Amino acid sequence: MRELILLRHAEATPHGKDGKDDRERELTDHGRREAHAAGEWLSSHKFHFDRVLCSPAVRTRQTAELALGDAVKPTYDDSIYDATVGDLYDLLDAQADVERVVLVGHNPGMEQLVAFLVEGRSEDYRGMPPAGMARLIFDGPLQPGSAKLETFWSPPN
Repeated sequence: MRELILLRHAEATPHGKDGKDDRERELTDHGRREAHAAGEWLSSHKFHFDRVLCSPAVRTRQTAELALGDAVKPTYDDSIYDATVGDLYDLLDAQADVERVVLVGHNPGMEQLVAFLVEGRSEDYRGMPPAGMARLIFDGPLQPGSAKLETFWSPPN
């Protein structure tokens, strides 16, 4: 893997508001606009990807659909939901057969993963807003502290 785009799901309905399980939370209207804006940004920069890994939660599935379209069918992986940095790292380490990966997931794992891959530690992270994206470039194998943060994008309010 040479390029990784981490995409946090867009704004979702509050947890517990309607009695649904957390995995069933849907995007709000604002969240749908955020996800659409993420897709427009990716499209305008002509980003291509070989594999999409996505949490099976409704809000991440909706974010992936709105932001990434149907160019690459997502692989839904339960390990992404409520994942630790170690879980996400192991999942990405198994992606050596492709050049460009998009990972659609949740905080705090996503923001901690950025810090881990760029700085080599996960406790010093800066935050990742809903529908925020981090584009990381690797010159060699996937290792803690080996990524270059090429782009950080967040949707306009």
